[in-house]
Amino acid sequence: MRILAIGPRAYLGDVYLSLRREGHEVRVHAEDPPERRAFGGIIETVPDWRAELDWVGRDGIIFFERIGRGAVQEELRAQGYRVVGGSTFGDRLEAEREFGQTVLQEAGLAIAESHSFAHPSLALEWLARHPGRYVLKHDDTARTTFVGDHPEGADLAFMLRRAGEGRVLLMERLDGVEVGVGAYFDGTKFLRPACIDFEHKRFFTGEMGEMTGEMGTLAAYDDSEKLFAATLDRMAPHFAEAGHVGYVNLNLIVNERGVWPLEFTCRFGNPGFAVLAALQPDGWGDLMARMAAGGTDRFTTRPGWSVAIVLTVPPFPAHTESSAPDEDPPIFFLRQPEGPELDRYHLVDVRMEDGQLLGHRRSGHLMIVTGTGATVEEAQEDARTRARNVVAPELRWRADIGDRFLRGERERLRALGWLPG
Repeated sequence: MRILAIGPRAYLGDVYLSLRREGHEVRVHAEDPPERRAFGGIIETVPDWRAELDWVGRDGIIFFERIGRGAVQEELRAQGYRVVGGSTFGDRLEAEREFGQTVLQEAGLAIAESHSFAHPSLALEWLARHPGRYVLKHDDTARTTFVGDHPEGADLAFMLRRAGEGRVLLMERLDGVEVGVGAYFDGTKFLRPACIDFEHKRFFTGEMGEMTGEMGTLAAYDDSEKLFAATLDRMAPHFAEAGHVGYVNLNLIVNERGVWPLEFTCRFGNPGFAVLAALQPDGWGDLMARMAAGGTDRFTTRPGWSVAIVLTVPPFPAHTESSAPDEDPPIFFLRQPEGPELDRYHLVDVRMEDGQLLGHRRSGHLMIVTGTGATVEEAQEDARTRARNVVAPELRWRADIGDRFLRGERERLRALGWLPG
């Protein structure tokens, strides 16, 4: 199969490497300047993706890796191309926080109390009149969510004063189990099974430190149906009306009061793509073809659990574009992965120079390693073994991905009836 991939910076370059190992032809277009591009020396890119349309044809797949290009995707679908990525509706759900909450409420789901503001200064004024603990979210998805801890919002006020421009949302902070439910949509319906996932966004072990994009994830396809049917599946008519084709994830808080949807991810996330890849034996080509063609209800998954661990170096979770190439740290493996083992080491922001794998110092986001097992504990140790196989100067990673689930979240979800006993 021919696949034309389009994104800001080959963000999902590891997926493209996997597709090639599966035997597919892949061409990649990245929008950033070549000197800033991830996977330099590993993946060659094409300068103009529209010039590749005749090559990919209407039997191949055009894959958009990020949100914000829904209108272009819909234009291509109208011309008969098979496109996987999303839709304008999916773009709005993820990028416009207030819109996402409104659609969820219209679908009959309970939502947390939230207040949208055109500028952080207006949110700051409102907070002074309504002190409390809130979660700060930005319509700019590149900005990190902030979870306030101070009972009167003093820490949140500080973050609002330095938030810059743009619309923000203050959401009631809910206590409970944070869990995501996700599934692939083929333009008319969600493919089964859905997955459940438990993200770990704090920088340090023990849920300490700043919020990051994500430090690791625990996921499974087993036992997801009840939560999926009660939440994300109720959005299927909206995605069908939009002609959405791609992955959708809905983040939730589950507690004794009910299930509270927080936000959508309408794209292949990172490390979400990696933690699921370990449970999808037929590969990305099979899944993309099923989404693009429609007509099938299910795809093959592995039983058990998957754990993904994000491996980083400084300045992560900060990011800079000013780092010099000679600052990029080398990456080594104690045992060089080969064959099927390559599919458990997912490169992120790296390049190759003179046969040496290097991580871009600008982000410090080197790779994701995954492990699987019949139990959470087995999956954890499988992932940790691979993390210990990687050597890089100043390497950091969380060794506790999945511990939160084992130490209380699983039992709480069982007691509430969302997981079997």
